[in-house]
Amino acid sequence: MISLIESERRFQLAKEVIPGGVNTSIRAVGKPLVFTKAYGSRIVDADENEYIDYHAAFGPPILGHCHPKVNQRVFEALGTIDLVGAGTTDREIELSRKLVEYVPSADMVQMCNSGSEATFHAIRLSRAVTGRQKIIKFQGCYHGWHDAVLMNIISPPERVGRKDPLSKGMAQEAIENTIVLPFNDLEAVRQTVAQKGEQIAAIILEPIPHNVGCILPKQAFLEGLRRICTEAGIILVFDEVITGFRHDIGGYQKICGVTPDLTTLGKAMANGYPAAAICGRKDLMLHFNTYPGGDVFFAGTYNAHSLATAASLATIEELESGQVHQHIFDLGEQVRKGLAEIIARLGIKAFATGFGSTFVVYFMDPPAEKYADLLANDSEQDLAFRWGMVERGIFIHPMCLKRSHISAAHTQADIDRTLEAAEQSLKALKR
Repeated sequence: MISLIESERRFQLAKEVIPGGVNTSIRAVGKPLVFTKAYGSRIVDADENEYIDYHAAFGPPILGHCHPKVNQRVFEALGTIDLVGAGTTDREIELSRKLVEYVPSADMVQMCNSGSEATFHAIRLSRAVTGRQKIIKFQGCYHGWHDAVLMNIISPPERVGRKDPLSKGMAQEAIENTIVLPFNDLEAVRQTVAQKGEQIAAIILEPIPHNVGCILPKQAFLEGLRRICTEAGIILVFDEVITGFRHDIGGYQKICGVTPDLTTLGKAMANGYPAAAICGRKDLMLHFNTYPGGDVFFAGTYNAHSLATAASLATIEELESGQVHQHIFDLGEQVRKGLAEIIARLGIKAFATGFGSTFVVYFMDPPAEKYADLLANDSEQDLAFRWGMVERGIFIHPMCLKRSHISAAHTQADIDRTLEAAEQSLKALKR
């Protein structure tokens, strides 16, 4: 058993001045975790327990924690310019040109600070351009903390098929204007658009719903969404805050060959520094009032901050050769195959899935094509397995359905040790 004595002491201090001791609700996992160091594929807690980290803060450090080349570029930026608040800088011009070069949907770019900001702007822009108010999102997809989308993610069975807002204080009008449909169900989209298409401004989705692990999209579903949106004058928004850069430098849209109207980006773009973007068709992007005559407000004091743009440029440069993606995809395939072999050999009701550098174990029979399928997941076993891995020095997020991430810093030895720990944890579950 890992000792958390010092972590417990510090966590109690945190709770005196921070509600619950954490600054993001999903960081609360039921045990006092206080981390003091992160490097490469490792994180270290206040009790000096070291873990191979696959949680990776929900995915940003694609190159590994505190990557020396990224940090060096940030240090260089610190010595040249911090924040000026007017005009533009060389780095944000260079970064925007990189995004236009690599992301198929990106004719133009606006930088912001978080994925939630990017999706907020995408929805506001869609409403302004179309003159419509309603949007479609999908059960299991997460698009941030704002009222239009903060609903129907990991919903209990009784709330699936109904509105499931995650917070008190959300505007009722926003809740009513959001239509929630099952992922991969193109017929449900067709029927809804046939009935309400003239009211629908946008369809927003994670092309792979990673916020519930990994539900792989049907190619026909993504292609069908593109056709429906084009025919009905609806803005198609790919939320690639997770899939962008992690799965391909051009996002999942580059892999699947389906080009949305707008794309939101973040996380792995800056290897852990706070950076995000919205990009898309030029005729849409010119509605932002950063352009003379634009009618959609866009602002933020820290947008395109020098440190974030420096980190993003350094990260993208590391990804450009394709070697990072080759490495993390190879290790991802090894983890998934290794987990599948252990599960089969032990005769446990579970299966391993994922895409590229991500992996997750569901404690149920396959398939998982929509969120409702995941209601069969044995949450008690899921959580026990995750804490079993943490106890064995493998940090996967101790919350049901959450995905794990491999970085360029992970090694073959890390994978071997991870599979050994997984076998021990699964054997303990079987006992």
